[in-house]
Amino acid sequence: MRRRLAMDGLADDVTVASAGTHGYHVGEAPDIRAVEAARYRGVDLSALRARRVDADDFERYDMVLAMDRDHLDFLRRLAPPKHRDRVQLFLDYAPDHKGHDVPDPYYGSEDQFDTVLDLIEAAADGLLDEVHRRLGRKAG
Repeated sequence: MRRRLAMDGLADDVTVASAGTHGYHVGEAPDIRAVEAARYRGVDLSALRARRVDADDFERYDMVLAMDRDHLDFLRRLAPPKHRDRVQLFLDYAPDHKGHDVPDPYYGSEDQFDTVLDLIEAAADGLLDEVHRRLGRKAG
């Protein structure tokens, strides 16, 4: 998403962050298979470190996107009532995958990381269109 925003000249206008719903891997780098699959597509994930979502995230961000419905439910319960509408399912921004979960490739094969990246890229394209709409700009 950051790369797409930068390519559209929006990197200074939009903040993107990533967080997990549980603290199992706080401070750790992404799975090496994810890093390698992303690197092959020209995206560098090596500097990312895991963190857990916190209550301030619902104030800080206009959108909080969940990768699957279990996380969606968790985040909606965690969100203050006035910000529950900010919590959405990420793949709802991918026209062919609305209502679907991004599968967790952790216990799967390396190919599953590519499949997940395909889904993420499709949703990122739709999300970029939404960012343009919210900012009142035409897509670049």
